[in-house]
Amino acid sequence: MMDVITITIKLFAAYQEAYGTSELTLTFPQGTSVVEVRDRLIQEHPELSQWRDITRFGINFQFVEPETPLNDGDEVVLIPPVSGG
Repeated sequence: MMDVITITIKLFAAYQEAYGTSELTLTFPQGTSVVEVRDRLIQEHPELSQWRDITRFGINFQFVEPETPLNDGDEVVLIPPVSGG
């Protein structure tokens, strides 16, 4: 069996609206990158696809590159552009 990691995903703006919650806990295969988390959420909620290329990624309160691999217990933040100021 493949090793899996459990991560917490903090949702903001459009992501939070789509899921109706501010936090998800999901499991992924070990070695998953943060961009794959985004793609899974968009797969589950296709209306989020408009944010695909403009979402920023954070792991444990630091902005990271999309290909950054995740570790078990990480907290992922997906931040779409926030309208207004």
